[in-house]
Parts: sequence; C-alpha cells; structure tokens
Amino acid sequence: MKVRIKWIDGVSFVGESETGHAVVLDGAPENGGRNIGMRPMEMLLIGMGACTSFDVVAILKKARQPIVDCVAEIDATRADNIPKVFIKIHVHFVITGDNLNVTQVERAVKLSAEKYCSASIMLAKSVEITHDFEIKTGEIEISETKAPEHA
Repeated sequence: MKVRIKWIDGVSFVGESETGHAVVLDGAPENGGRNIGMRPMEMLLIGMGACTSFDVVAILKKARQPIVDCVAEIDATRADNIPKVFIKIHVHFVITGDNLNVTQVERAVKLSAEKYCSASIMLAKSVEITHDFEIKTGEIEISETKAPEHA
C-alpha cells in the first residue's frame, strides 16, 4: 500500500491514496492551520472506526442478520504531554435492524476487535481500546449490551 502526502502551505496537506482518492488535512489554527481539513489524529480515528465498522457489517451480513444501519461513535483520550498519543479509545456501535440477534452482534464486535480489524488490533498494542454496542429497531432502542473489553 502506498500513499502520498503533498504539502499545500502552512500546515495544510493533501493525502492521496494509490486508489486515486484524496483528502485535505490541516492543523489547528493555533498551530498555523486554516481549518480547511481534518486533523491527522482525527483521520487516524476515522480510519480505525471505518475498519472495525466494515468488519461488523460484513460479519452480520454473513450471519444473515437484517442489519440496516451501523454507526460507530468513537471517543478517544489523548495524553496531556507531547507526544499526545491516544491513551484510551472507546468504540460504541449503534446497530439498527429488525430482529437482530444480540449474540450475533456481540460476536461481530468481538471478532472485529480481536481477529479482523487491522487498525484496532495494531492500535491496541499501545492504547486501551474498549467496545460496546446498542441495538435499535428504527429509532426505538431494544437492547444495550457491553461487549468484552479489548486492551
């Protein structure tokens, strides 16, 4: 896998993937940024969230679960001192579908965290990562269960 990061000016960059996609990244205004793109650490969390969401959806579809939506809400805590690495990351999945099996959802979240999500597994070597989920039918919550923690 190859990517290319091109400096625009100040602390603004364009990241380009070998698949032909591009994204603007920028620093905070107090660091010379113009707020024209995501911060690099935000992008890291988004990448991890997309990776684990991809797995959860694929596992649930393979298990023939009637999933219609999957949202990963991620809350991360960074160290106070430089380097301001992530020290805790919590992933809360909101899975929507009629008659979803709680055991299958829990299994999907656990398999992603422990076996399939390259980004989560890589980050978990230095960051405390936890996961939980809730299941909704339309807009009505039917279950909330904490998945096993992954550290």
